[in-house]
Amino acid sequence: MTLRILAVDDSLTMREMLRQTLTEAGFDVMLAEDGVDALHRLPDADPDLILTDLNMPKMDGFGLIDAVRKGDVAPRVPILVLTTESATSLKERARSAGATGWITKPFDEVSLVSTIRRVAAV
Repeated sequence: MTLRILAVDDSLTMREMLRQTLTEAGFDVMLAEDGVDALHRLPDADPDLILTDLNMPKMDGFGLIDAVRKGDVAPRVPILVLTTESATSLKERARSAGATGWITKPFDEVSLVSTIRRVAAV
């Protein structure tokens, strides 16, 4: 089974790094540039996991997590936060919103792929 990942980050460079890393790991990857774009793409993406940054224009990661959890499309899909932030208060806020886990940038490719596989239970 090929995992479908929706990766959300406002940085084009980061999106391309994620696309390369995740595609090479055998995942099917769809990219979005912020939370609004991600919600627009969510029905077609039908992801097994969402990977999102926190600090983005239009809708940040917290807004995205909240909208996904309260929505009808993929309310139970695992959501991993991938961010440069590391404050405990932000981690708690993300968990309260419904995030499944937290990965700090810069990411280690092997650890990222391993975490995705573990969280998506594959």
